[in-house]
Amino acid sequence: MKPEVEIEYCPGCRWLMRAAWTSQELLTTFEGVLGAVRLCPSEIGGRFTVRINGELVWDRATEGRFPEMKELKQLLRDRIAPDRDLGHSDRKESCEHD
Repeated sequence: MKPEVEIEYCPGCRWLMRAAWTSQELLTTFEGVLGAVRLCPSEIGGRFTVRINGELVWDRATEGRFPEMKELKQLLRDRIAPDRDLGHSDRKESCEHD
C-alpha cells in the first residue's frame, strides 16, 4: 500500500490555496510513490499540519512557520523513499559573501 499524505489547513485563515499548492508539489515530486494527498479543512483556527499515514511530519504551530517546500519534500522523502534523488531540492544552496 502506497503512503498517504494529509494536509490539514485552516479555512478561516484562507490557507486552502497554500494546501492545494503543497499537494500539487508533493504529487508531482512523488509521482508513483504516493497513494493519495488529502486536503482536510480544520475546525481548529490557525492549523496547518502535514501527516504521512497519520504520522505528524510538520506542524505550523510547533515550528512557528510554514515549511519551505524543499524541506518538506526532504522530510517526506526520508520517510517514504529514502533512496530517491530530489534533484535541485537536494542541492545545498551556495552563498557568496562580500
